[in-house]
Amino acid sequence: MGNERMERKATAPLHSSTDLTEGKEKLRLKQEVGLISGVSLIAGTMIGSGIFMSPEWVLHHMGNPASSLLIWAACGLLAMFGALSYAELGTIIKESGGDYIYILRIFGSFPAFLFAYTSVILVRPASLAAVCLSFAEYATAPFYPGCSSPQVAVKCTAAACILILTIINCLNVRLATSVMNIFTAAKLLALLVIVVGGLVLLAKGQTQSFQNGFQGTTAGIGAVGMAFYQGLWSYDGWNNLNYVTEELKKPEVTLPRALMIAIPLVTCLYLLVNVTLRGATWAVHWAWLISLSVALSTFGSSNGTFFSGGRVCYIAAREGHMVNILSMAHVRRLTPSPALLFTSAMSLIMIISGSFTSIVNFFSFMAWLFYGILYADVLLSQVPIIIPIIVLMAAVYLVLAPIIDQPQIEILYIVLFIFSGIIFYFPLVRFKYHPRFLQRVTLHLQLLLEVAPTTRDAN
Repeated sequence: MGNERMERKATAPLHSSTDLTEGKEKLRLKQEVGLISGVSLIAGTMIGSGIFMSPEWVLHHMGNPASSLLIWAACGLLAMFGALSYAELGTIIKESGGDYIYILRIFGSFPAFLFAYTSVILVRPASLAAVCLSFAEYATAPFYPGCSSPQVAVKCTAAACILILTIINCLNVRLATSVMNIFTAAKLLALLVIVVGGLVLLAKGQTQSFQNGFQGTTAGIGAVGMAFYQGLWSYDGWNNLNYVTEELKKPEVTLPRALMIAIPLVTCLYLLVNVTLRGATWAVHWAWLISLSVALSTFGSSNGTFFSGGRVCYIAAREGHMVNILSMAHVRRLTPSPALLFTSAMSLIMIISGSFTSIVNFFSFMAWLFYGILYADVLLSQVPIIIPIIVLMAAVYLVLAPIIDQPQIEILYIVLFIFSGIIFYFPLVRFKYHPRFLQRVTLHLQLLLEVAPTTRDAN
């Protein structure tokens, strides 16, 4: 019954603004993403700065290395369960947009708008900003030996990273996926060198960090929840392929295969890296390799985050939940350049005032709040019932535990921001009030950017 309802909604007519003028050829994005690029998009986005920066915070919240490893393993299992549920949705609703399009087809326009409003303006730009700030920290470190890099240098480098990614993704989809493939291969090679080197020393007896077992483990629900936030940040990106379903070659085959390859690979690699970094001291003498690995990881991850984040903005606009110009694509390059430019601008704003840790906690709370809403309906799909139940329970825990144990005023601000979307939804979406000046601005931008409306590619 759940599948029938989703299939019926998946075939619902799109917003009228998405079609080109009658009689003209319809513009749509190309299907350029195959299995290798799909695995690279998932693994390349997941493997970012988190595996190098989050272990410190997971250890801080949990109290010792052994319990921290359990958190990392649990995060990988949770990501795998979530991915299985998303694979089911992605083979039924064969549209790009990920969480947004699933909420739209399942729950309707209003909750989908609130998700898009929050995701496009805050969540996705915050995620990109955090990764680029991490890249900048390590990229500028060699120029300031013995001291921390100035914040001005870090933020300017992060901004330059975003601008480079904007150019790459606006030029060509194949160029963007090629960058993902190259950087994913490079970072995997660098991490394997770290793992092998650490395991050799562990085999020689350097296991002091694990001798005390679980002594000093933190038991507070809030601390465990914050540890999960930091760990899950490193796994973020497991659902990225669902954001570009219309650009996949044979999505019903490519999507589940890519997930089943990428997520177990990343989970095993994360556990090995954690064991290596905690159990061996060789990394102190090979700091340059760590810095190189982080630089490769964060740049590749930021490219994947930008690639998928721009699609959320593009699809939301195509469905009438954002301004019309964001639903258009370049007439020759066939890239959603207006949406990419908007995502870039919002990320640059985030960089000005954000810090890595605060952005991670903010992003994780927002993401799992909406995951919980979505998994409530996934229970009706064909996924084995125990999987969405586990993920739903985890989502409820991750949302409520920090609030109950360590209430923060920032969480109230987040909730208020989500519901502030009501102010915009009813006049602009529900009653379709479109100011004339906005239509004139859209026309001028369309001519300036050389873009045209697009239509959905029904696979």
